[in-house]
Amino acid sequence: MIEYIKGELTELSPALATIETGGVGYGLSISLNTYSAIQGKHDVKLYVYEAIREDAHVLYGFAAKKERELFELLISVSGVGANTARMVLSSLSPSELCDSISTGNERMIKSVKGIGLKTAQRIIVDLRDKIVALGITGEIPVGGTVTAPVDNKVKDEAVGALTMLGFAPAPSQKVVLQILEANPDAPVEMVVKLALKQIK
Repeated sequence: MIEYIKGELTELSPALATIETGGVGYGLSISLNTYSAIQGKHDVKLYVYEAIREDAHVLYGFAAKKERELFELLISVSGVGANTARMVLSSLSPSELCDSISTGNERMIKSVKGIGLKTAQRIIVDLRDKIVALGITGEIPVGGTVTAPVDNKVKDEAVGALTMLGFAPAPSQKVVLQILEANPDAPVEMVVKLALKQIK
């Protein structure tokens, strides 16, 4: 089992980080929260969750142990897979998610793409007691401080991230362009977060 990977951050997009260590480049699927935390850094340490299936071996990377714990709690809920859990952690900050679970805010959890009412209710019922023990609020940085000029780089990275999360490129591009027109200085992670709430 891999506990964490520490090394040089050689490539970074809102959905994937590549870390080189010992001459090997590891591609780790990440959430927007982790993207914000490691953006602009040269050397990073990501905590790892290994998803081993018959057809794939996927590594998920997290900037903080608490986020990995939340991820593991989410995938323990019936009907929530690894990609859905990553979508939840990209749409809501860990503290927002914990607040929503502890206060029984179904609407907030249901606003995440791919989460229906029954799944939202199941997340709340299954995890309410467990997250109390985590004491997670305020521990993980939320939102990046780096703003990018409105150019194709931001648009392409945002559309690429949405495509990697499973959305079709055409509607993704349309929504991303609308967001950038309204928020010209928005960083990539903010564009993707807003897009996740708008794409049907």
